[in-house]
Amino acid sequence: MEFLWQEGHTAHATAEEAEAETLRMLNVYADFCEQELAIPVVKGRKTDKEKFAGAAATYTIESLMHDGKALQSGTSHNFGDGFAKAFGIQYTGEDNELHYVHQTSWGMTTRLIGAIIMVHGDDAGLKLPPRIAPVQAVIIPIAQHKEGVIEKAEELTNLLSKKFRVKLDSSDKSPGWKFSEYEMKGVPVRIEIGPKDIENNQAVLVSRTTREKLFVSLDNIEEEVERLLVRVQQEMLDAALKNREEKTSVALSYDEFKEIVENKGGFVKAMWCGDTECENKIKEDTSATSRCMPFEQEQLSDKCVCCGKPAKKMVYWGKAY
Repeated sequence: MEFLWQEGHTAHATAEEAEAETLRMLNVYADFCEQELAIPVVKGRKTDKEKFAGAAATYTIESLMHDGKALQSGTSHNFGDGFAKAFGIQYTGEDNELHYVHQTSWGMTTRLIGAIIMVHGDDAGLKLPPRIAPVQAVIIPIAQHKEGVIEKAEELTNLLSKKFRVKLDSSDKSPGWKFSEYEMKGVPVRIEIGPKDIENNQAVLVSRTTREKLFVSLDNIEEEVERLLVRVQQEMLDAALKNREEKTSVALSYDEFKEIVENKGGFVKAMWCGDTECENKIKEDTSATSRCMPFEQEQLSDKCVCCGKPAKKMVYWGKAY
């Protein structure tokens, strides 16, 4: 009921091939989030408590929302041969003997639509990354009742539509209304053109991220629109990265850990002994859970933040959706 899945399953001859596929798909998902959705992610492995039941290993990409809560944005599971043995899934190897397959499963869901809203949105409404925005640029005629304005706007629409997803709004709403409407809908670039612009052979480009106005020549407007779309995409990723960095803390003691979770939120990086009892206690005391053991490990201290015993892994913790 919550979401729709994109999911895949594979079967492999060896454990090494299954592990390689599991990590390959995790990287596909991470690249999609960062390059297309402009959502930075932390890649890592789930603890045994948080992994898929019966899996040999579960890997995850974790993103952080504006409100400081984490979102599991995609997972990739290495099932090993456990399910194959349970259900008798075998293949005949080159040695002419039967062997159990090694399986993987990986998926992400339409919850990423919620992530786009929560990571990028502001008080004016949506901000959609240009690479996935249904409308990349909206053309707003100014003083469209004057001779030649609608015609020029249509000409511009036809030109830009060859390369971009463009919409022309020539409705009878006021320009100001249209500006607000398309800001709310998250359209990355607004293009304004009126009598003075036509006279000067120019158009006005407005970025959804900065609202900066750029006056560009109609002679190279295709290049200028493309340049601005690339810039908006990068600015959105940079802003999301900055938000994550500002909301990521390090805790070296349990009191510090609890204070951060309670009053600041976001990701908390802290060392862990590997004991599920500490995981359970942290969740019971703070409602925070282990998000992942990141591939890029840091030695913050040599003691578990919860019990003080020797630490084995640095973990990202946080409250999550």
